[in-house]
Amino acid sequence: MTSPKSSSRTAPSGVTASTIVTSLLTIETPGRGFVDLTAEVAKFARQAGAREGALMLFIRHTSASLTIQENADPSVLADLMTALDRLAPDDAGWRHDTEGPDDMPAHIKTMLTASSLHIPVLKSELMLGTWQAIYLIEHRARAHRREIVLQFLGATA
Repeated sequence: MTSPKSSSRTAPSGVTASTIVTSLLTIETPGRGFVDLTAEVAKFARQAGAREGALMLFIRHTSASLTIQENADPSVLADLMTALDRLAPDDAGWRHDTEGPDDMPAHIKTMLTASSLHIPVLKSELMLGTWQAIYLIEHRARAHRREIVLQFLGATA
């Protein structure tokens, strides 16, 4: 194992986490693909008065998921969908097909991605990187209504 040649870290900061703010975000998806949630999540953080703490997202479904991914080049999202489709194709002979041939692949894709995210908040800002965005990934072919629980835990302004 090697050590980094150089590193830096800001001084630790601490707050008393005296506030929990929760909201339910409902999204109508157009069908399979990525839906950018970043602006809605940032709006929730502002409305919550989030100053320093953690913002959590949890999707209440097993055939859609959440991810943080690049927001600069749309071909990244297209390639990610291609990769997920290759890992869990609709026509692989799945036994579970009660809701259609895309249901079991959707469950697998959700298992491979995430049902929850945790984003630090510092100085009233989501600590996302320059090219990062928060996405809901719809794994089903048809449109769905999806619910995401948003919750901030920390100090408010």
